[in-house]
Amino acid sequence: MITTAYAQTMAAYNRWQNETVIAAADQLDDAARRADQGLFFGSIAGTLNHLLWADRLWLHRFAGSSRPEAASIAQSTSLYDDWATLTAERRCTDQAILDWVQALEQSWLEGDLTWYSGSAGCDITRPRTLLVTHFFNHQTHHRGQVHAALTRAGLGTAPTDLPFMPSLDRGPLAA
Repeated sequence: MITTAYAQTMAAYNRWQNETVIAAADQLDDAARRADQGLFFGSIAGTLNHLLWADRLWLHRFAGSSRPEAASIAQSTSLYDDWATLTAERRCTDQAILDWVQALEQSWLEGDLTWYSGSAGCDITRPRTLLVTHFFNHQTHHRGQVHAALTRAGLGTAPTDLPFMPSLDRGPLAA
């Protein structure tokens, strides 16, 4: 079973990795960020928009926050056309995730969650521990696709391995 400490660690990892991806993608022009890279959601911008949309959708289900603006997975890739707006919204959502996990109680994790899945077209019930694990795994999965596209473009990022995440008390670790 996962714990609140796990969720807090993964939220910090999520923010750290999003910042490294944004820093690398900032070096590209808008056309390069929008170009089809063969990723599941096409482009770097499309994939990062989808990821922001999905994070907001899960936060809505977990914490009752606002539903994301796009109504479906198909619309999720064009949440924000402007790069500066997308990155600002990403940072706000990362902070919302951090705030949510700081207030998270172990007893909440131990229950089930029922939600209506638009993609499945029905209500689904699953253990919250599974869904929180999925939430963070989904982020890592799609961010990894963006990382691969950035690498192909010749742009490096900070390490992606969890053991090398900067610690508040020790600073960044060398690989």
